[in-house]
Amino acid sequence: MNESEISQYITETFEGVDVMIASGDSFFFYNPDGNVPPDHRFMFATIVTSDINDQFSDLNRPSVFRLNIGISKQTFRSLFGERALPSDKNSTPKSDDTSSSDYDFTALNQVMPHPVYGRMYWTCILNPSDEMFKTTVQTLLAEAYNMAVSKYRRLAARS
Repeated sequence: MNESEISQYITETFEGVDVMIASGDSFFFYNPDGNVPPDHRFMFATIVTSDINDQFSDLNRPSVFRLNIGISKQTFRSLFGERALPSDKNSTPKSDDTSSSDYDFTALNQVMPHPVYGRMYWTCILNPSDEMFKTTVQTLLAEAYNMAVSKYRRLAARS
């Protein structure tokens, strides 16, 4: 799947989604009535197309993008356990760097922890295939969206 197809899937499948586009990257927020102040919106997925914010995935390759999805701690741990992840968002992992993980963050069509935000239970996948999208990514997106809705409702109930 490409970025446009994924963006279309997210906006057509989930209600109340706002998309902000900056520098070619897409940020998906739950914003049910379109009037939620920016500091109360809950981002649940992003599509990143360049290495501006980190260089782990080598997104400067032609047609390569990374889909990032914020999932629950339980789902994250069921997928990845508690492996160490790189901690410096501005560094590039090196083969002799003992702080880097066992993941090849440049690999296509592989669900893995986000190289920077994995510690916050974000996952990523570069260029998911149609099959991977249907069998795995759709489920992760649904969980992330439902978490954003729950956070919004909890915050709204306190207001």
